[in-house]
Amino acid sequence: MDMMERFLKYVAVGTNSNPKSQTIPSTPEQKVLGAIIVEDMKAMGIQDAFMDEYGYVYGTVPGNCDAPTVGFIAHMDTVIDMPCENIKPRYVEYKGGDVVLNEEKGIVLTPLEKHVGHTLIVTDGTTLLGGDDKAGIVEILDMAQYFLDHPEVKHGTIKLGFTPDEEIGRGTLKFDVPGFGAVMAYTVDGGDPGAVSYENFNACAAKVEFNGTNTHPGGAKNKMLNSLWLGMEFHSMLPVNEAPQFTEGYEGFSHLNGMSGNVEHTLMEYIIRDHDKTLFEQKKARFEKIAAYMNEKYGEGTVVLTLKDSYYNMKEPVMEHPELIDIAYEAVTESGFKPYSQAARGGTDGAQLSYKGLPCPNLGTGGHNAHSRYEYVSVQEMHACRDILIAIAKKFAEKK
Repeated sequence: MDMMERFLKYVAVGTNSNPKSQTIPSTPEQKVLGAIIVEDMKAMGIQDAFMDEYGYVYGTVPGNCDAPTVGFIAHMDTVIDMPCENIKPRYVEYKGGDVVLNEEKGIVLTPLEKHVGHTLIVTDGTTLLGGDDKAGIVEILDMAQYFLDHPEVKHGTIKLGFTPDEEIGRGTLKFDVPGFGAVMAYTVDGGDPGAVSYENFNACAAKVEFNGTNTHPGGAKNKMLNSLWLGMEFHSMLPVNEAPQFTEGYEGFSHLNGMSGNVEHTLMEYIIRDHDKTLFEQKKARFEKIAAYMNEKYGEGTVVLTLKDSYYNMKEPVMEHPELIDIAYEAVTESGFKPYSQAARGGTDGAQLSYKGLPCPNLGTGGHNAHSRYEYVSVQEMHACRDILIAIAKKFAEKK
């Protein structure tokens, strides 16, 4: 099956993950896609392909020489923030300027200038495309197909892994690192083909609950304590310039991601991010300090703060294996791109896997504008990313 044909097949399966679900995976649709991927893997000749009870898909391309076992990993879920059902993908031969996604709704995409002359896949602007990370899945599978079709090409054992629930931070919760059997791996979950990312945010989820006192507003003087106002007071004490819309590069942020409530009870949900561990801890400490101040002001239990770390910067464990970066740089260069390392302003499964004993930097997929109605992929870049994966696997065999 052609890689782009497979991509369109996979994006047709809606796979939003759900942070409020307690099941693994968080949505049944992810297992639907997982079953399709297993079927395709077996049809390709990956004999041990299977999906476990938690929705993780694994498979092996046996090696034909003495070389390290390397893994390639992508995730099956998409974010819940945008619809992913009834996706209407279409090809656009991009010649520059704006691309009208949906004339009726006035939804217009301006792709990156470097994609002039590329074939793009876009949507009608009412849904995600799902390139994050189904582009990564099909590129890994096409890489595997290459080695299965060319047994004369030397390569070590290649392990394939496809995870659920990456978008809600649970992608490695049940990932079987020992069973996977790779000594090192790459996640294929980025954008630009030249990017080789081995730094990412330290991440924490903050849940802040405010407990107020309700009474009839007509007689509320000196009685009412409005939890909505408490929430606004709390937020006002966070630095404005540390909101994500004012940050870039290595600058961290505290992002209000959800707010709901009434006079009696309000819930505010934040994500806290920073590449630097010291600054990360300072941001969390600020939340604790504000909560303590407000509890002293209004009474203990007025503010209930819960902080939960999600993942950490992968740089330290990855850099214990510099060959991962060196080989990726060589492969990117040979594929016609200029390699660069950019600190990821987010996280991947690789961040958590790197702390579970599987060092795992991140590679590009040719996808852009992830998590939005403006998401698109470049067909040319997707093929280039596939070629980079092939080159990486070859190089591990060459350097042995």
